[in-house]
Amino acid sequence: MSRFTTELWLEAGEIWQAIQDHPFLRELQEGVLPIEKFRYYIIQDFHYMAGFGRTVANALSKARDDELSLRLLPRVSTPVERPFHVKLFDLLEIDEGEASKARQSPTNLSYTNHLEVSASMGGVAGAASALLPCPWTYHELGASIRRPEHPIYDAWFESYASGLLETSTREWRRFVDEFAERGGADAREMMRSAFMTSIRFEHEFWSMAYEMESWPLESDGF
Repeated sequence: MSRFTTELWLEAGEIWQAIQDHPFLRELQEGVLPIEKFRYYIIQDFHYMAGFGRTVANALSKARDDELSLRLLPRVSTPVERPFHVKLFDLLEIDEGEASKARQSPTNLSYTNHLEVSASMGGVAGAASALLPCPWTYHELGASIRRPEHPIYDAWFESYASGLLETSTREWRRFVDEFAERGGADAREMMRSAFMTSIRFEHEFWSMAYEMESWPLESDGF
């Protein structure tokens, strides 16, 4: 029997291909992506990771046994991308206070809301399914895209190429597969929906960054 997560990845094949082909990533690999777009992306990713962490904490609060709690705890207490953000902030001359004050984009806010609702409504199974596409797609990008010939973009690429998210991807896949095996058809459909929505948001996140998305009327002081 194939793993449930393998089925999900195959189902999302066209979305994954669209992510790989996205102009943001294509220009990043070529070293020609405008730096202001990358800077925007890093600040938005900083806010996204805060939502990711809140979702894991929510899932931890819903764990029904000590063994599950102990397995979830490292996913909360070790935000592996935070030190990475600090390094990129230095390279991009971004002050953390500046990043904290930046408004979360509409797409980013929608994505993090989806994560938190998935945890609130679906417990650990819903949270794991919604969270998995983020580390998985980045881990795969580290193995599939070309190294950029650019001092800042290369630092971003190297972290993922070195396996930064290998453990995270493995553990979240394990959670999803285990809950899929235990649950019935309704539970698996809930998990499939959470996963597919998130991987679509992963694609839209790149579009958001490439377009430097803003809120309507934001420039008018609203």
